[in-house]
Amino acid sequence: MITRVIVTKEAYKDLRLVPFFIVDKFDTWIQSVHEIGIVEVRKIPGYHDEPLLGKRKGFRSIRLSRSYRAIYKTSDEFVELIVVCEVNKHVY
Repeated sequence: MITRVIVTKEAYKDLRLVPFFIVDKFDTWIQSVHEIGIVEVRKIPGYHDEPLLGKRKGFRSIRLSRSYRAIYKTSDEFVELIVVCEVNKHVY
């Protein structure tokens, strides 16, 4: 299956405001998704990939650090499309 990651304009704006190491980890995540696929990347414990609930049902999040998250959604077609729609500081 071909995996394609798309980062929305809003997510790019978010990335301009985060520390460099967060951008670096995000880029590493994207590279891993291209190399081994999203199913295998979800198994990597450092990302804490999890489905979201409530009004964000259908989306998933990954941890880029203790504070920062990336929110994305996948499709289940012949080409797996991953759309990253947000990178933000998680409020506890």
